[in-house]
Amino acid sequence: MTPADMPRQHRFRSTVRVAFLLLVAMLASQPHAHAATPDATTQTYDVVIYGGTSAAVTAAVQVKQMGKSVIIVCPDKHLGGLTSGGLGWTDTGNKAVIGGLARDFYHRIYLEYQKPERWPFQSSSEYGNKGQGTEAIDGDNRTMWIFEPRVAEKVFDDYVAEYDIPVHRQRWLDREHGVTKSAGRIQSIQMLSGERYAGKIFMDTTYEGDLMAAADISFHVGRESRDTYGEEYNGVQTGVLHHGHHFGGLPPISPYRVPGDPGSGVLPRISPDPPGEKYSGDHRVQAYCFRMCLTDHDPNRVPFAKPDGYDPDQYELMARIYQAGWRDTFNKFDPIPNHKTDTNNHGPMSTDNIGFNYDYPNASYERRQEIIDEHRRYQQGWLYFICTDPRVPEATRKKMQQWGLAKDEFVDNGHWPHQLYIREARRMIGSYVMTENELLKRQPTPQSVGMGSYTMDSHNVQRYITPEGDVQNEGDIGVSTKGPYQIAYGSLVPKADECTNLFVPVCLSSSHIAFGSIRMEPVFMILGQSAATAAVMAIDDNVSVQQVDYDRLKQRIEADGQVLTYSGSIDPQKSVSVKSLPGIVVDDDQATLTGQWKQSQANGPYVQYGYQHHVNAKDYEPTATFSPTLQTGTYEVRMAFPRNTNRATNVPVTVRHRGGQTEVKVNQRVTPPIDDQWVSLGKFEFDANQPAAVVVGSHGTDGYVIIDAVQFLKVETK
Repeated sequence: MTPADMPRQHRFRSTVRVAFLLLVAMLASQPHAHAATPDATTQTYDVVIYGGTSAAVTAAVQVKQMGKSVIIVCPDKHLGGLTSGGLGWTDTGNKAVIGGLARDFYHRIYLEYQKPERWPFQSSSEYGNKGQGTEAIDGDNRTMWIFEPRVAEKVFDDYVAEYDIPVHRQRWLDREHGVTKSAGRIQSIQMLSGERYAGKIFMDTTYEGDLMAAADISFHVGRESRDTYGEEYNGVQTGVLHHGHHFGGLPPISPYRVPGDPGSGVLPRISPDPPGEKYSGDHRVQAYCFRMCLTDHDPNRVPFAKPDGYDPDQYELMARIYQAGWRDTFNKFDPIPNHKTDTNNHGPMSTDNIGFNYDYPNASYERRQEIIDEHRRYQQGWLYFICTDPRVPEATRKKMQQWGLAKDEFVDNGHWPHQLYIREARRMIGSYVMTENELLKRQPTPQSVGMGSYTMDSHNVQRYITPEGDVQNEGDIGVSTKGPYQIAYGSLVPKADECTNLFVPVCLSSSHIAFGSIRMEPVFMILGQSAATAAVMAIDDNVSVQQVDYDRLKQRIEADGQVLTYSGSIDPQKSVSVKSLPGIVVDDDQATLTGQWKQSQANGPYVQYGYQHHVNAKDYEPTATFSPTLQTGTYEVRMAFPRNTNRATNVPVTVRHRGGQTEVKVNQRVTPPIDDQWVSLGKFEFDANQPAAVVVGSHGTDGYVIIDAVQFLKVETK
């Protein structure tokens, strides 16, 4: 299903095309405040960076630090991409592997929030130290990983001012004729405005990979099949339900206008097309959304307005979801300073505009603008629907009415984020392709230039109709990488026979599922810096990007604070190693699971790499069985979990011991009393010849059930 297949009212008319072309013409004839006046001359630099994302800034800073000339040329008006565009609740994974300029960025964020003027609507003490590194970990270079968009943008702008980096904004690459190549090297790139930029090395830091594609570099859009790279989690994922974003736990919901009647037509925003064969590759792209900055602080709140073209019929499915009993609307209103949020997708029909972005990666600029506007209209309509429609539960409706856009954010864009979350677009097929096999350490990664650690995470790709006649979301994946992994230098560069002077640190060479982890903003900053270091070395040594001396590159990267290897197994700020714990510990990855569980690292403390929460589904109630090998004797049995307000208060736990079995109810909304991590289930006698087990169930629970680890401590008896 593509946007062209949707009802006509969801597609923009020709006036949008005219407006966009007029805008481009205007930019071609008038200088921008941040750029030189366009003329016919060619501007020459050592390194030319196309794109204004976070990777662009760290790359440019590194080039300047190494004594070369550099320019950022970008279609963006604001620097920083998603980091300054609403994603203030940073997806970090293990922070210990985030070094170099990436870590310096989050240190500068911390310093900004030490200024009293940064707290106009909330005291620093009231917000607390959420998202901050500890003095013990960071020393004088304390970090802060949660922040407001405007603060992030200031830090990026400070970088370019401090290092005197020229930035030419609102410049669109001429994707048809704007790349001049000779003997496998890019000589120059030209914008639609007529400006031309020549360089020794070029770098594509866009989310779309436009320069890469225009330079005739091989790339892929969509999901590869499971067999393409020998992966387990790629391709169509029908029947795979990793997150709670798929209608699990709700009664079956009909996709038809008249429930149960296919002849009545399909509801809006549901595809009538077959989802495709499980594990097969397809052209579909995971869903996009805007990461909205909302506030419930009235002096800074702009009420949600009725968007132009609002059609409540577009949200009929949402009404049925509420009618089915869903009540988790506000679970991803993640709090950032000054009573604001980074609001992300959550649930079966949320801010992700599923199925309306398939043609975005290769689309023309005007078509992309139509898609961006469609996403904005959908999301603003979603908010307005929840605020006003009588089919929404009254308590939810009234609570949403207390929220609005933050008046002091995105002030030149109607307080709406300037950057759509392009979770995935083109991906280069370069000298080396990163796959889940490297991320899961099934095979070694050559020539590390940085590390990632976040869960392999894909949002939904399509919303379809099951053979049973129910609506279902597909494509949502969340698989732990079981600790940090290395990223190969070869994934940043094209094949040598395609281009010898281009780096692509954002749309890098990766499979769909591996990119689901690599695509985090701190990783883009890391790869931008590493690519820039290699670019300068290629210039100095007069070699191609494929021939850079890796040993020297590694030495310089590590000297600049980058982390290329990691010997630890856990995040020291959240995690506790099994080896450090007394007794016998069975971690969640050793448990026997039934049903669907989703891995997470969002809350701590936890044991080892993270924990899992159950995924509700109509056909099963997930269980987890922890089976230790014990000697005969008495043991205290403890259960670990990180608390949160969305946890269940009545988790059923069964301890199987020598005398039979004992049922225990655990409240996971309260902080565990033992080291803020463990709750005692009691003391029990066990027999070495009789299997022991702790079974965690989900039947009748009133929130998420968490499994992390179970500990067995021998009790000395007299």
